[in-house]
Amino acid sequence: MKSRFKGIIFDIDGTLTSTNQLIFDTFNHVAKKYLDKTFTDKEIIGMFGPPEDVILKKLFSDNLVEATEDYYNYYKANHSIAKIYFGINDLIKELKDRSVLLSVFTGKGRRSSMITLEEIGVAEYFDIIVTGDDVSEHKPSPEGILKFVDEFNLPKDKVLMIGDAVSDVKAARKAGVDYASVLWDSYGAEQVKEINSEKIFHSVEELRFYIFKK
Repeated sequence: MKSRFKGIIFDIDGTLTSTNQLIFDTFNHVAKKYLDKTFTDKEIIGMFGPPEDVILKKLFSDNLVEATEDYYNYYKANHSIAKIYFGINDLIKELKDRSVLLSVFTGKGRRSSMITLEEIGVAEYFDIIVTGDDVSEHKPSPEGILKFVDEFNLPKDKVLMIGDAVSDVKAARKAGVDYASVLWDSYGAEQVKEINSEKIFHSVEELRFYIFKK
């Protein structure tokens, strides 16, 4: 079965793997240790956008080096709680077998992105990995999508952006590529449905059908 797309871009958190709880736990580990406080999930979500290093710099001006190392050490040591979603590994391998170019575009920093991609065993399948450290403007800017398109000279109508957030939809629209909103673990599912009521998927199998349908 042939893919409708020549290039596919995946977000990481909430798309490839269930990292949300790990992120919440990691932020609160360093917040408790260095600030003697903890944040609600909603408060941590409100910080999302820039890479972790930018957020950590704002939070830990007095203990930045120690807090940063502690953050990544905890994130890696406890990564087993973040599972790759059922069927994602098989989908990625199937796409590679059909010579589809694959990219990651995430707001995560490169350090945490590579920890996650290596821990879940998919890092080797991506032709380019664009993180929050690799762009000057973060999602919903289309910069990370266009890096992939330009790198491989891909026709935009043959490129798909897959993500779980409103920012993924907006970035794809600005870039002029197709998009798929996956809601199997989206913390912003209702907001996503408001901006994208048609191209939403609740399982990897539904997404696979969309990618490979004639």
